[in-house]
Amino acid sequence: MALDLNAWTIGSLVGLLLLLPSIMGFFGKNKFNVSGKTVLLTGASEGMGKSVAQQLAKKGASIIIVARNVGKLEEALADIRASFPLSPYSPQLIASAANPSTQRFHYISADLSEPEGAQHVTNEATAWNNNQSPDIVWCIAGSALPDLFISTPLSKMRQQMDINYWSCADMAHAILNKWLTPFAEDKERHLVFTSSVVAFYPVAGYAPYAPSKAAIKSLSDSLAQEVLLYGDKVKIHTVFPGTILSRGLEQEDKTKPGVTFILEEADPKQTPDQVASQSIAGLERGEYLVTVSWLGGLMRACAWGGSVRNNWVVDTFYTWLASIVWMFVGRDMDGKVVAYRKKHGHPSTYPKKA
Repeated sequence: MALDLNAWTIGSLVGLLLLLPSIMGFFGKNKFNVSGKTVLLTGASEGMGKSVAQQLAKKGASIIIVARNVGKLEEALADIRASFPLSPYSPQLIASAANPSTQRFHYISADLSEPEGAQHVTNEATAWNNNQSPDIVWCIAGSALPDLFISTPLSKMRQQMDINYWSCADMAHAILNKWLTPFAEDKERHLVFTSSVVAFYPVAGYAPYAPSKAAIKSLSDSLAQEVLLYGDKVKIHTVFPGTILSRGLEQEDKTKPGVTFILEEADPKQTPDQVASQSIAGLERGEYLVTVSWLGGLMRACAWGGSVRNNWVVDTFYTWLASIVWMFVGRDMDGKVVAYRKKHGHPSTYPKKA
């Protein structure tokens, strides 16, 4: 117990230090200005994706949302461009969009786990956008089916790789083929992936899911360097959320092993609006790998590897500090797993979940 307290107390102190880049970025130029831009968002009919769409609409972006369910897409699009009372005492309405007369909104129903799904989406989005490809593409679509590795059917692991990794790789391939031609318009573009903090430090129960998110980081690192061959206008970013209070989390909890709940009990839990806001703030600061909580920042500090730093001085300092902190956190996590085994026995005796 003392080890647990010390580890997370140290982590909290690191979290306070992680506010420094935010404070520094407050005085800098917005490096993710979406006003007047067209933004394509996958997985945006609910949860984090919908919140991102709403917040970018308030900043002046035209929005294209992508998901499979037409009913959810129609509801989400209505919310994204909805009008709200100025106050409870006033009949005057304000639109969620910054410039309702010029901003446009559209949805595309598609299954991005299918090989041709991304190409279909980019073609339709380009046609709708007056034959101009979107300025920003943000891949948010994903799903998690946590479970013990040997208890998970191989078909479910492949399904998660299709939904989480291949949907991003396919979309990147489709949109970069439009952005990186010799005849492409010379203006700044942003390709944003959504990974997860489990790409930095996966815990027991996420073996079927974490590799698909780690693969996104690897793809991001590769593309961040490769696009330099074509100029400096295309920017690559990856966002790493943690626990999001959403319908997706409710589904995750149905298959999540008991030990995983214990390992995650101290994790910050954020609403979709909070995650969207923190993600956008990081992008506006020009960050490459964007985390949305103190714990995510700590985990990132231990996993930079050869990735481009957001700030070489600050991030190197955090890496040194996090390396010390993680000596305690890692031992604490492993200890919880061993304690769970001693209490509950061999995993083959655990009750089966749906």
